[in-house]
Order: sequence, then C-alpha cells, then structure tokens
Amino acid sequence: MVPARVSLVTITTKNLPEMRAFYQKLGWEEAEVSSDTYAVFKTAGVLLTLFPVAEMAKEMQIELSANDSYTSGVTLAVNVDQKEEVDKAIETVRNAGGTILREPSDAFWDGRTAYFADPEKNLWEVAWNPAATFDERGAMLDF
Repeated sequence: MVPARVSLVTITTKNLPEMRAFYQKLGWEEAEVSSDTYAVFKTAGVLLTLFPVAEMAKEMQIELSANDSYTSGVTLAVNVDQKEEVDKAIETVRNAGGTILREPSDAFWDGRTAYFADPEKNLWEVAWNPAATFDERGAMLDF
C-alpha cells in the first residue's frame, strides 16, 4: 500500500539562487536544513524544496533535461514510516502500472528511496527518512 499523503513537493530549478530569493521575498520561512545545494521552505502541510534539475537527474540516476518528457518541473514525495515500506510501496506502484525510474535503495543520507513516474509522467519519490517527523495526520513537520 502507498500511504495517501503528500509530504514534500520539490520544484526542480535551473537557477537555485534566483528561485530561493523569490520564495524568500514572498516571506516564506526557510528551514534550517537548507544548504547551498537546495532550499527547503515550511508551508502549511508539506515542505517545499527547490533542487537543481541536473542534481535531481543524478539523484534519480536517469538522464534528465529541459526537453525530456519526464521534466515537469515538480517531483512529489511520499514519505513512509518504516524503511521496508519503500519497497512495498514501489511494488504497489509497479503493479498499478507506474514506471519505476529508480529501484528502492539505501541513500547516502541514511534513509531509503525510490523514484517512479505516474501514467502522465509526473515524477514521484517514495522515501523513508529516519530524521523525519510527522504530525498526527501524517503531515511532514521536519527532516
């Protein structure tokens, strides 16, 4: 089963400093986890991250360019409660006809992650992050 929750929205960007400045100018609060390589903003219900498109391609272990059919500019994430749930969720996606872009694997940041595309090629991540915290509704509070 894939939990029915969107916990993280990532916008891939060509110019991270410009995009970061834009959201800062909107008055959005940036999370402490932000770095020079990505930005994380706190919103009501989900976290919004900005991540360079070239880095996202490396993370997914796929070729990705502005002309690619998988480039929608947004990657949605479902964060699960237990490490083994990543594998179970990807099997559900596979059985439902999703395209698996990256099989489940342990991540350098001590979690577990996998990527898939839905039938209209929207990009999704299923991840377990041991540092993630959720509220009683399952909304991600921090990571």
